[in-house]
Amino acid sequence: MSDVDIRVTGRAGRITLCRPKALNAMTYDMCLAIEAALDRWCDDDAVSVIVIDAQGERAFCAGGDIAELYATGTKGDFAYGQKFWADEYRLNNKIFSYPKPVVSFLQGFTMGGGVGVGCHGSHRIVGESSQIAMPEVGIGLVPDVGGSLMLALAPGRLGEYLGITAARMDADDAIYAGFADTYVAQSLWADLIVQLETSGDTACLADHATPPPAGQLRGQITQIDALFAGEALDDIRRALALDESDFAKGAIELMRRNAPLSMACAVEMIHRLRGPTLTMQKALDLEYRFTSRAMEHGDFLEGIRAAIIDKDRAPKWQYATGNVPPIAVSKMLMPLGKNALTL
Repeated sequence: MSDVDIRVTGRAGRITLCRPKALNAMTYDMCLAIEAALDRWCDDDAVSVIVIDAQGERAFCAGGDIAELYATGTKGDFAYGQKFWADEYRLNNKIFSYPKPVVSFLQGFTMGGGVGVGCHGSHRIVGESSQIAMPEVGIGLVPDVGGSLMLALAPGRLGEYLGITAARMDADDAIYAGFADTYVAQSLWADLIVQLETSGDTACLADHATPPPAGQLRGQITQIDALFAGEALDDIRRALALDESDFAKGAIELMRRNAPLSMACAVEMIHRLRGPTLTMQKALDLEYRFTSRAMEHGDFLEGIRAAIIDKDRAPKWQYATGNVPPIAVSKMLMPLGKNALTL
């Protein structure tokens, strides 16, 4: 069976991720196949709506398949990763700007690369099991696949909090943060997809929507705004250290697992992007500046070693004390010149 099932059913272009045992992790070939389908359907009048779902109950897509990235990067081949990320980001941008409705059904884990495929469409459906996060700083990357755009648009300082703690969002949290639109009980999803295939009309989504169970973020936003308003990572770390609340202690504990250089760059990226000049192209360009350097100059290979290869959960990060010099951030986010991302 293919890793992704692409077909037209009724009025719908259908994309189903088919790697449930791997939590539907996105491979390079899957990325290219999805992009090719979107290109075919863009001007096809027989296709009125795109529906993206995934097999299995545990995950829509828990991220990118990073085994090949590690294998090539440890041999000194950084070009494969740079091409992978460039092509993936082109797909993310295509979904974001697609001229037809794109409906995604986000059960279980939707993280990293899964956010790039599932959270940029026009209609993002969450249910009881949804767990959405941007956990890249835990493996030496930064929130990417267009995730930095959503973090920059999130209420208050929520973007900084989600980006550097990698905290998971349930359905209500994801809607509040701007990563999802509509809560629909998962028992209704199969019938809803049939309606979309039959009619090609997204009006049926609103008919099935109900308020989600209350999440945590709405009640935490005042604390988040106060504690994550610093100009740089060091400012946020100091604010958290001086606060004796359980929330601050929990945030410190989450951050302790993550690469300091990645967290510092994530804060800087969100700050650069936030404001009236924000575009997806600008976000992806900034993300690519980091990821294209992440193997050679960042902590990505060490993060993968600790999390996936040796599984010792004991990465030896650069700047392990947490004090990241501003020049290190600047070097990771410098323009790439002739190697800049092209969409």
